[in-house]
Amino acid sequence: MKKLMHYETLKKIVTHEASKYIFFGVLTTFVYFLTRTPLFFFTKEATFSAVIANIIAIIFAFFTNDHFVFNQKRQGWLKRFVQFFIARLSTLALDLLLAFLLVDQFPDIIGRFVGNNHDMINFIETIISQFLIMATNYIISKFFIFKNKKES
Repeated sequence: MKKLMHYETLKKIVTHEASKYIFFGVLTTFVYFLTRTPLFFFTKEATFSAVIANIIAIIFAFFTNDHFVFNQKRQGWLKRFVQFFIARLSTLALDLLLAFLLVDQFPDIIGRFVGNNHDMINFIETIISQFLIMATNYIISKFFIFKNKKES
């Protein structure tokens, strides 16, 4: 009986919307990192690599949020995609601002802790920005975009 209660509790946690958002948010962050890191390595341009990584991550995030996290009906997906893309452009602005300030303009803020290693400065800034962006995007998605739930 206790195993069944533990299973039910675990099932509630795993299937909870916030848990699914975090899981797919982490996957989106991996997509972002897997795009931005090599681009930055080859170009040494934080803002360029952030823009390209954001576009790819936005497309990935929309489809996972629409289908798996917020369990949306198929109808209206294009409108949601446009809203989602516009909302994510606002958080892209936050990402670009942080990349510009902390990597390009004032790398010493983070650099003093990592021996001024430019790659590490970019990596740490990316972690900071992705945390802030994930929280902001959840609020925007939950309350403004994904309101077209499938029937249970």
